[in-house]
Amino acid sequence: MAQLQLSNLRKSFGTVQVIKGLDLDIADGEFVVFVGPSGCGKSTTLRMIAGLEDATSGTIALDGRDVTRARPADRGIAMVFQSYALFPHMTVADNIGFGLQLQRLDRTVVAARVVEVAETLHLTPLLARYPRELSGGQRQRVAIGRAIIRNPKVFLFDEPLSNLDAALRVQMRLEIARLHQRLRATMVYVTHDQVEAMTLADRIVVFNDGRIEQVGKPMELYENPANRFVAGFIGAPAMNFLPVRLDGGRVDSPGLAPVAAPPGKASAVELGLRPEHLAVASGPEADIRGEVELVERLGAETYAHVRVPGQPADLTLRLPGETDHRPGAPIAITVDWSRAKWFDADGRVV
Repeated sequence: MAQLQLSNLRKSFGTVQVIKGLDLDIADGEFVVFVGPSGCGKSTTLRMIAGLEDATSGTIALDGRDVTRARPADRGIAMVFQSYALFPHMTVADNIGFGLQLQRLDRTVVAARVVEVAETLHLTPLLARYPRELSGGQRQRVAIGRAIIRNPKVFLFDEPLSNLDAALRVQMRLEIARLHQRLRATMVYVTHDQVEAMTLADRIVVFNDGRIEQVGKPMELYENPANRFVAGFIGAPAMNFLPVRLDGGRVDSPGLAPVAAPPGKASAVELGLRPEHLAVASGPEADIRGEVELVERLGAETYAHVRVPGQPADLTLRLPGETDHRPGAPIAITVDWSRAKWFDADGRVV
């Protein structure tokens, strides 16, 4: 497969700079996921790698070869789009094999490769069908098969599961994970779905406003975010943030019981707490007191949204699936202070 390297990559549309100097190395066989809010530049970056957008400056290299200005067809890259982009008048077999047919390969070679790819993606019984006769998940597998058959150096996925319902997304996520394990191919995947990112990625690249905020393994980003943006973006439900003031060695925040300020946190102006690092107080002592506003029951676990007087937003607390807490009831909460994150006025971890 291939190593992919982006060096000081930039993209502007007129006077608007949307990609602001990206540097990223992707190893051979690695599965890297780009995440970030809408408009952050992740899909634009993917399209530049594919050659569908021209880079304003910087370089894109595959296995050390500069392909920044190379035609898309000459890069050895295959892309799977959000839309399936299948030919409606062609069968599944013809859609999968179309790229090889364009290369005028022998029909028996193309047919053998189509059978091989269809077996890999469990499409063999569907080869004679047309796209209109397929489900959304089946169509997406055909689109992936069309990419696989070319034996590309790099696979690019641009939010390929966003058009599927929840059950199909789970199924296709597993299919893509199995495919990567089988092929050991270099894959770059764009998504807004954190579950997809956390479960698929070897490494996650967090984008924000045309820049990379942090790169790391999923649990590294979750446990050790570089800044407030990453801390708030990675994790579902999101991290809770409380404004704080450190005064006289104490932490002061509305609804928060007096607590000693940790050493080295004098510049902190905000406290970050994950929902699982909060617990219902078992005794009279509590760090936070509030009122349950909403309860979300998800089966194995329940999330309580707690209104704390003086706080700008509700706190989210993870509870066991079976819980007696009801909206409107008072609740006392303890904090696992060893897992708390502290941020300064610039959003940096302190």
